[in-house]
Amino acid sequence: MRIGRPIPPLTITDEERETLERWARRPTTGQAVAQRARLILSCAAGRTNTRVAHDLHLTKQTVGKWRTRFLGNRLDGLLDEPRPGAPRTVSDADVERVLTRTLETKPADATHWSIRSMAQACGLSRSTVNRIWRAFALQPHRTETFKLSNDPRFEEKFWDVIGLYLDPPERALVLCCDEKSQCQALERSQPGLPLGPRHPRTMTHDYKRHGTTTLFAALDYLEGKLIARTEARHTHVEWLRFLKQIERETPKGLDIHLIADNYATHKHPRVKAWLAKRPRFKMHFTPTSSSWLNLVERFFRDFTEDVIRSGSFASVQELVEDINAYLDERNANPRPYKWKAKGEAILEKIHRARAALDKAHAA
Repeated sequence: MRIGRPIPPLTITDEERETLERWARRPTTGQAVAQRARLILSCAAGRTNTRVAHDLHLTKQTVGKWRTRFLGNRLDGLLDEPRPGAPRTVSDADVERVLTRTLETKPADATHWSIRSMAQACGLSRSTVNRIWRAFALQPHRTETFKLSNDPRFEEKFWDVIGLYLDPPERALVLCCDEKSQCQALERSQPGLPLGPRHPRTMTHDYKRHGTTTLFAALDYLEGKLIARTEARHTHVEWLRFLKQIERETPKGLDIHLIADNYATHKHPRVKAWLAKRPRFKMHFTPTSSSWLNLVERFFRDFTEDVIRSGSFASVQELVEDINAYLDERNANPRPYKWKAKGEAILEKIHRARAALDKAHAA
């Protein structure tokens, strides 16, 4: 029987263990070094190269390489070897100091670091700070908005809505409904310049307000057509008027599954009483703070970009006419939005986000 060479045992000192654990867990450590630190800690626990490779999703050759490097040069063996060229002017300690300050602190007079303030704080040039941030894809000036739902029935409502998208019921319409309030009729103070080569279309930054309108819309999930109307207000009276329009404009023999959010007007006693007399209407409410589940919001985004954001309207009536023209064109050439994301993957992402938030606020 063929027997391979015995693998020399790997032991580490308490000081080395402390350093390896710090490298492995700190977000400021490069991921390559963090992985090597986890590799050595696993080897020091007495695990075989095969077991370490399986646990860390590496090859046995990679585990053997870094095990040998550590045995030969200890902690220094886990760092990348110098590359040919001019000697480095920025040390690993400088990089770690910039990353630590960026990720774990804030300047005393601002909500986030700028290249200028970080360079002054660390005693480095602005170009050096810029290169470090670019290498680690850090953009302290950027902020993205989000909100996790605290609805105690989140998963129940989530699967209810997702089920309508992934497996629409037969002999029924799935309508994604909502209202877009405060559509403003803004008239720019001066005409702008038209689009031209190397020249974007322009418009003035100031405007005159002529009032607002509300767009009620029900998006047919399968066909992409819209039932819509504009109203001056968006109380339960207008919502009920919209429901009656849906009843008039849909085939009588089909059930109507309406997806809506938890806005109070959607659950007004008069609305509930009207729905109770019409069993073919079935309401499906999205979880709180989860408007992204309602595909009509995707239409509202396109509508805002195509009609509202760059428009100039001399009156509310002019805005309403443009809205109606846009809706006529959409219904003449409907473009359905198809839900493709798997529910399990979405829930996993939400659970990871909640765990990350809990961990960040517990620290």
